[in-house]
Parts: sequence; structure tokens; C-alpha cells
Amino acid sequence: MSDTDLCFLSATEALARFRAHSLSPVELCQALIARNEAVNPRLNALTDTYFDEALAQARKAEARYRNPRSGRARPLEGLTLAVKDFHSVKGRRTTYGSRIYADFKPNNTAPTVERLLAAGALLFSRTTTPEFAHCGITTSPLWGVTRNPWNTDCTPGGSSGGAGAVMAAGLATLADGTDGGGSCRIPAAFSGVVGYKPPFGRNPLDREHPLENMLHYGPLTRTVGDAALMQNVMSGQHVADQCSLREKLVLPEVFPSVKGMKIAFSMDLGYYQVAPDVQRNTREMVRALKRLGAKVEEVDLGWNYGVLDAWMTRWQGIFADIGGPLLPRWRYEMTPFCVTLVENGLRQAADRFYHTNVTRGDMYSRLGPLLEKYEALICPTLALSSLPADHDSGGNSLTINGTRVPDYLGWALTYPVNLMAWCPAMSIPSGFGDQDTPTGLQIVGRTFDDVNVFRIAAALERARPWLGRRPAL
Repeated sequence: MSDTDLCFLSATEALARFRAHSLSPVELCQALIARNEAVNPRLNALTDTYFDEALAQARKAEARYRNPRSGRARPLEGLTLAVKDFHSVKGRRTTYGSRIYADFKPNNTAPTVERLLAAGALLFSRTTTPEFAHCGITTSPLWGVTRNPWNTDCTPGGSSGGAGAVMAAGLATLADGTDGGGSCRIPAAFSGVVGYKPPFGRNPLDREHPLENMLHYGPLTRTVGDAALMQNVMSGQHVADQCSLREKLVLPEVFPSVKGMKIAFSMDLGYYQVAPDVQRNTREMVRALKRLGAKVEEVDLGWNYGVLDAWMTRWQGIFADIGGPLLPRWRYEMTPFCVTLVENGLRQAADRFYHTNVTRGDMYSRLGPLLEKYEALICPTLALSSLPADHDSGGNSLTINGTRVPDYLGWALTYPVNLMAWCPAMSIPSGFGDQDTPTGLQIVGRTFDDVNVFRIAAALERARPWLGRRPAL
């Protein structure tokens, strides 16, 4: 097996090889360091790296596998982990993609990151994010533009765009992300990997955004099994988050077939324009599910642009809290559209913010009955297969099918599910679009029904394997 092959191993296969002594964590770490040094300059997907420390930790992990006296190997022992530069890591620079925090070192670690590291994952690198994770394109005043490994003229998505690029390019074995409007699923779709938004409460939230039920910490991986591996470590009650569920869900290593399942399908959620190449790949996934024995029926969800208004209202409110006190000093050194989000949020009335819950209730009055009849809903993750790496989220020029759509997430079928916070959702690769960049299928489950989302994703992954596909870098 070549060094490049090692860099694209799934986490589950790497662990099996560690245990069988056919691969050392040191060998894997060294191969990944070399690939990062060769490939990342073309992608700009990383902020800080910890290669020397990771290699030292890999040697300790190797000893645990080879000599029981050195300690028992933990669930993620020796796997390299890329942590989003929006997630606090105690004593490590965490910039949130902003010049404001260019040298900031938090005094705590995000609970999910804490768990991944405690399970033996090696802190390997930090991945890029737009300023304060504010949009679905990864570019920031501090770190510049991050590029898609499949086509470097295009974006890998955002806000966990660096994580998506890292996983697609074979620059780490595992990566994490946050998802407030699609920030795990958008880069998963654009980058051709797996991204999971767990139901709110499944994984503990960070200390910086208490009680924010639109925000979720989740995995970005190259396989569905690897996402389950991470979820089993990240989930569960944590003292830092009063919303985290005490009941611990353990996902199985193998999921049953989808034969006999009833699955709802919507191409547009009621109001999106969806590009022809995305429609083509989505319908092929529908056909694949039917070949596997599932019953898939097209449904009319009946949602409309009021959904975007509700999400934007809440999103701008979040940014008013984050950025309002910063504007007097930093306005002219922040991303202009980020400033716009803050200013819009500061102008909102409290009743309008609270009224978003009425919209959320109306949305679920349509989705809930469907999910009583069907075991999940599938739709495209994104309405198009690519966007320029420097796409202007504050612009007004984007069209799909000849129709103008909002430049800011008017192309992402992800943010409605963040309003349905307790519904799990996953994006898996569905094919390639017209710009030779990947497309994604979004699987939305009943509230707290992680298992059936993983079940459908795993079945499609078996039927349409993706892992062997690699960008030509």
C-alpha cells in the first residue's frame, strides 16, 4: 500500500490495521504529514498544524497497540483529527477565522473535541472557516480563500469548508464541524464526503453558544461507518451543556438493509430551484433505493421562502450577540457581509425573533405527519454542484434554471433542517456535477432517529461505493 493509499484509509480500516499490527499509527501519521505539506498549499484548508506533537503521540499509540503494558488502546487510538478553527481547544490558538482573535487561546475545550481527544485521536491540524462560521463559503480576512480539491476554482463549501477539503484530499483521517445552517452538510456535498448534523441534544454544545438549538457539533468523514465511530464518542450528556441528553445512543457497526422501508422524497422542499445535474444525480439515488427494496414516494412539503426569513432572523440574532460589541473597534477589519448580519440582527425586534418559533411550528405541522407515514425524507443537499471559491454571499446575481435565487444560502437545502433542530440529517455523495465537483443527497430523519438516517446512508454507500474516488492532486 502506497503512502497516498494510507492517507485515504477509512478510520475503521486504519483501526483494524493498527490492531492487527499491519500498520502503525506512526506510519500513518508520517504519510499524512508528507501529503499535507505537498497538497495543502493548493487548497489553503488549514490554519495551525501540530505535526511534531501528533507524531510523538502516534509513537505512544503504537506502543499501546504493541505492548499492553503501555496502556489499553482507546476507541480512536492513533487516528489523526482535524479540528475546526471555530472550536475551542484549551491553550491552543483558536481564531474563529477572524483578525479579532488572531492570537486568542481559550481556557476550555469544546466538549465534543475534548471527548475525541480523550478517546485517543491525535490533535493534528485546525481547519479553516469563514469569519465566525457565518456562511457556506470558506474565505476569511485572516486566512484567505479555501479551495475544493476536486476543482480548485470552486469552494469546498462552509462553514466547515476546511474540514470538507481535508477529508476529500486525504489530509487527515477524521475531522469535525459545526452545523448551524448546513455547515457540516454543505462541505460534505461540495467535497464528496459524509457530513452529519445530529439531533439537538445528542452531542453536547460548546460553552460559547448555550441553549442555541440551531447549532450542532458533528463529524465529517469519508465513510458512513466512520461518522458512526465519531458519533459514538462525541454523543452523550456533558456537564457543560444542560440540553445534552442523558440517554446515550450507541450506533451499531453494521446497519440492516433498507428493504421494506418507506421513504419520502422531495426535489425542492416546496420552493427551491434545483440545477439539472443535481436533479439527475438525486433521481439516480432514488432509483438505487428502490433497487434495494425501499418504497420511495415523492411528496409535497409545501414550504416557502418564509422558511429562509425565519432562519435568517434567528441567524442574524445570533450574530448580533456575537459581533455587536465588536463593531465599534473592528467593523472595518471584518468580512463586510458578516458586518451586515450583525447590523441586521441589532435592528430586529424581539417579537419578530420570537415569531420564528411560529414558523418552525408551521413547518413541522407539514413535516411531522409525513414522518409518521415515512421513516425518513430524502432530498438534494444543495441545489447546485459548484460555486466559485470566492463566491460573494452578499451579492445578488446567482441564478439557477434562469431564476434569480438568494446568493446567501438560496442554494442550500440544509438550513430548513436546522429549524427542525431535533431531526437528524446527513449528506452523502450522490455523484458528480457538470463542473466535475461532487453532489450530495440529504437524508432527514424523524426526531432523534439517528439510526434510520445511518441505515439509509450505509445502504446507499454499499450500493454505490465512493471511498475509492480521489481528486487528482
